[in-house]
Amino acid sequence: MPVHNSDIVSIFDELADMLEIQGDNPFRVRAYRNAARSIAGLPMSVADMVERGEDLTALQGIGKELAAKITEIVKTGTLAKLKEIEERTPPELRRMMKVAGIGPKRVKVLYEKLGVKDLEGLRQAAEKHLIRELPGFGEKTEQKILDGIAGAEKRGQRVKLVVAEEVARSLVGHLSKARGAKKVEVAGSYRRRCETVGDIDILAVCGEGSDIMDLFVNYEDVKTVMSHGDTKAAVVLRTGIQVDLRVVPEESYGAALHYFTGSKAHNIAVRTIGVKRDLKVNEYGVFKGDRRIAGRTEEEVYRQVGLPYIEPELREDRGEIEAARDGRLPKPVTEEDIRGDLHVHTKATDGRHSIKEVAGEAMKRGYEYIAVTDHSKRVTVAGGLDSKRLIEQVKEIDRLNGRLAGFIVLKAVEVDILEDGSLDLPDEVLALLDLTVCAVHSKFNLSRKKQTERIIRAMDNPFFNILAHPTGRLIDERNPYDVDMEALIEAARERGCFLELNGHPDRLDLSDIHCKAAKEAGVKIAISTDAHSMNDLKLMRFGVYQARRGWLGPEDVLNTRRLSDLKKLLIRR
Repeated sequence: MPVHNSDIVSIFDELADMLEIQGDNPFRVRAYRNAARSIAGLPMSVADMVERGEDLTALQGIGKELAAKITEIVKTGTLAKLKEIEERTPPELRRMMKVAGIGPKRVKVLYEKLGVKDLEGLRQAAEKHLIRELPGFGEKTEQKILDGIAGAEKRGQRVKLVVAEEVARSLVGHLSKARGAKKVEVAGSYRRRCETVGDIDILAVCGEGSDIMDLFVNYEDVKTVMSHGDTKAAVVLRTGIQVDLRVVPEESYGAALHYFTGSKAHNIAVRTIGVKRDLKVNEYGVFKGDRRIAGRTEEEVYRQVGLPYIEPELREDRGEIEAARDGRLPKPVTEEDIRGDLHVHTKATDGRHSIKEVAGEAMKRGYEYIAVTDHSKRVTVAGGLDSKRLIEQVKEIDRLNGRLAGFIVLKAVEVDILEDGSLDLPDEVLALLDLTVCAVHSKFNLSRKKQTERIIRAMDNPFFNILAHPTGRLIDERNPYDVDMEALIEAARERGCFLELNGHPDRLDLSDIHCKAAKEAGVKIAISTDAHSMNDLKLMRFGVYQARRGWLGPEDVLNTRRLSDLKKLLIRR
């Protein structure tokens, strides 16, 4: 069986969850989580690195012990350490941590006091009002748990885009080798670059006598073959992802690609326009009576209903049809438009590489600048910088910039927004920087009113530039904190601040909805990676995908600017 990066990530995440439930050493737990995060963002296969005998300790967050465990996973497909822990603690417990209001300590209490070991047991305990009687819970927590169970069950049916990407790329590469294969492309929510993906839909055009269906059902990652026909097959991979393959005629390929890309609401809107023109639009083509008049390409389909081509990321029936009809479609930002990354960590705190190393990698990507944004002192677990260490880093950056040609390292910091809205470092130190990236890393459970006021109070500081990962969410792991995003967007507009779209695939924070709202309010967005290693700089594509879904063009994005223009924008009004 092939071992994907996502398999290693899943094992390390599960191990970290189980250790945390057991109350293990928090530094060990953090080491597994950091390793999982590092591997999730890698552009190369870790299994291939193992097979080539490469040094895994060169990867961020991977020491000798973790490297040995990765090698064990690649060689055996499992990890003995995890099996050992699962023998002592039911593995179903970790799914309970996906429920809002439940962390590892509460999972442990629920298990030990009430015997709750899965979501169904949790539901029954809440419905019988047993949870409110436990110390540290109460009636409100019990209700919050009940409300969160449905969300946890729904999230469990989808995977993050980064996981789907690894699976899809591998499958497309495999199927493209089929005899007679002309086109192989992934459609569905994956092609629309949604944050999470359910089933993976693959379309293919093949010549006579193709063996693509046999290649598909015999793919080494397949666990179950659900159906196997001449033009359609469905399988479930051992990761639990269902994949459907359809072979379509070349003259219908564009229509099928449009149909299976979706969204459903967008397709209905297009078909409705077609009906008004006496046309039938379906997966086989565009028909005038019984005659097919389009279908070979998506452009043909749109042309027949009087519309220009609409990018897949925009197809959510959120005004794109009207905008296309009126000539107001945005030209979505591309990765080539990005001139720099404004949220990058180094080994001065919890990053893997030096400033010089990260700058070198950014230069290879063709960037003009990066901002070094190591944590401020409040984040003690990451070894955050106090004033003295940050001033020393400023001097180090000045020395490095004196040796670089055509590239600038911006002096910055990821400074914590404290509970009272003050920033974690004094103004006289922040004044030495080119910009600040300001973040909430604590007190996520404040009320909506208090959380919103806290952040807006921080924005009042003249040295506040960019609000990092504005809702604090981790996809499928941590819900966003309760905050009034409309109020934050308006406050940013009034004060000349900016919002970050954190492009790490675990975050993708802002949402596409909030990106569009910020654009409409005239608030520019910084698409950043929150890189903790050189490899993380490659995650910029995920931020760009999300920006495109949020209707952002290059003009809406802060770091598409040349350095001179960027610096002008960073000057607070």
